[in-house]
Amino acid sequence: MSKYFKNSVLLIYLILTACTDVIDVEVPVAPERLVIEASLAWELGTSGNVQTIKLSTSTPYFESDKEKMVTGAFVKVTNNVTGAVFVFDDQNNGDYITNNFVPVINQSFTLEVMYNNEIYSAIETLMPVVPIDEVNQSKDQGFDKDALEVNVLFTDPVGIENYYLLKFKQQGDFLPDLFDFSDEFTDGNQIAIFHENEDFEVGDTVAIDLYGVSKQYYNYIRLLIEQSSEGGPFATIPAQLKGNCINITDPDNVAFGYFRLTQVSKESYTFK
Repeated sequence: MSKYFKNSVLLIYLILTACTDVIDVEVPVAPERLVIEASLAWELGTSGNVQTIKLSTSTPYFESDKEKMVTGAFVKVTNNVTGAVFVFDDQNNGDYITNNFVPVINQSFTLEVMYNNEIYSAIETLMPVVPIDEVNQSKDQGFDKDALEVNVLFTDPVGIENYYLLKFKQQGDFLPDLFDFSDEFTDGNQIAIFHENEDFEVGDTVAIDLYGVSKQYYNYIRLLIEQSSEGGPFATIPAQLKGNCINITDPDNVAFGYFRLTQVSKESYTFK
């Protein structure tokens, strides 16, 4: 073995062994926050009386226990027009359920959560939705002419300002695809929305939910969808989005989440 080769091997060994020091990086930990998942959805064709609100607390990013369920809270929703009060019973697993909710379109409701001697409150209006007219498939509307597309058609009411959230969830997928839009330029017309996915195959089933949402929630979910799509190691850190749940007792101890009241039209489609 030549002296040059031996020296090269020794140099490589020294470089590799010199890089074994562990560097401890102190990661800032945000204070624990209450997370309120209060999406009350009234499906067309049902009574809408069974509703669930989920409570948990935020956890550090690197903590193995990603979800800490909250029990022992008091949760109620009040109809601000009729005064009817609906108490959500603690299921001791983070879920709070009522079996007697009475949904009323275009009426305002107030959510109240009492937890750790603090009161959180939010106000929202139950927004209507139209039925889905038709669901079909195609291959010619997206960027990839070989990819399957699912098309959803519905008719927007005339002369009414409407905001929508459309959710597509492929069977077996963990997360859905979300689309938000308004009828600013399509008022009173039949609206057609297509969703392309290169993973769609013949025989796959997609669940489709069309929600009627308030303008306030539309602005919130629009920013949330934009932030979730801005990935990559060099992406700008997203700004913290504040929902409509306010801590009345201590305004500085904000809660995460949103109180949403919607009507929803549901369909499913299996590719042929």
